[in-house]
Amino acid sequence: MDYHTLAYVHLATVAPCFVIGAWLLLRRKGTPIHKLLGTIYVSLILVSSVVAAFMPAVVGPRLFNHFGFIHLFCVVVFVSIPWALFAIHRGRAKTHGGHMRGVYVGGILIAGAFALMPGRLLPGWLFGA
Repeated sequence: MDYHTLAYVHLATVAPCFVIGAWLLLRRKGTPIHKLLGTIYVSLILVSSVVAAFMPAVVGPRLFNHFGFIHLFCVVVFVSIPWALFAIHRGRAKTHGGHMRGVYVGGILIAGAFALMPGRLLPGWLFGA
């Protein structure tokens, strides 16, 4: 797949995570809808992170001529999601919540802010810049 196709898939999977994640963080936990939306959220954020890992960095220094600093957020997702799932299955809701908040803040809010910086593709798509 070319870079633009990967970018479209990444955006199509991460954008719903922004909305679903906010809803999950603000609403009551442990309900059937929380579990359903949580499953959808986890699936989407993992797909989004896999896709992002295949997108070469275009701004800043690169490792192996591919990975940039923004790829560290993929690592956050790849580590935190399994830990969060492990925690909730062991009844450790506080640990689960901490990991999920970290994924939302780091993997969506902070990474999204970096994606909106000049020189990246997203500002051009959104603002014509």
